[in-house]
Amino acid sequence: MKTLSTFALAAAALSAPAAVLAHPIIVERDRGMPIAPNNDSNKWWLDYKTDISEAKRELRSDLRRATDEEDRRDAHEEYRNEIADAKHDYRKEMRERGYRVANFRENRRLARR
Repeated sequence: MKTLSTFALAAAALSAPAAVLAHPIIVERDRGMPIAPNNDSNKWWLDYKTDISEAKRELRSDLRRATDEEDRRDAHEEYRNEIADAKHDYRKEMRERGYRVANFRENRRLARR
């Protein structure tokens, strides 16, 4: 029994570094780059916020017109795709300008709880 627990402990210790390397917080190519200013002085941040707002309005509109579950699923899928596209565009613009994007928090009220 003791041998098994020692083996399990050793395996866990060896697998932990691999897990850390598999999902780095900062991608290696972005190391050393300043974090993008996520405030209203950054016009691409304003574009991103506008894209998010527009996607939310469109989702609400699509959900009001939805007649069945498939319509609702399609509306949510379209919303997720638009959010992903807005994030991609923002990251691309910031990378071109020498910044990295640390993270996104669309719903700050939930993040504070």
